[in-house]
Amino acid sequence: MANLRKEARGRECTVRLPGICNFDPATSVLAHINGAGMGMKSHDLHAAICCSSCHDAVDNRVKTRYSSDYLELSLLQGVIRTQQIWINGGFI
Repeated sequence: MANLRKEARGRECTVRLPGICNFDPATSVLAHINGAGMGMKSHDLHAAICCSSCHDAVDNRVKTRYSSDYLELSLLQGVIRTQQIWINGGFI
């Protein structure tokens, strides 16, 4: 399998939080969903391509007007969009 963290760099954000997303592919990284355990990250397949602004929001590093449920749903939708990019590109 390809190095998905490396592949995420320079790609369009798939989380796209309204009023937060900076739409700057230069800031994109993989944002992993929670649930792997204390001090552990989820598998790279369970992550979304995310700009720095959306990443800060879904990781609760900045306060937003969005509920935690909305942020979690947006991240999960981003994971699905990201997985489709990986499938279409032959990365997985």
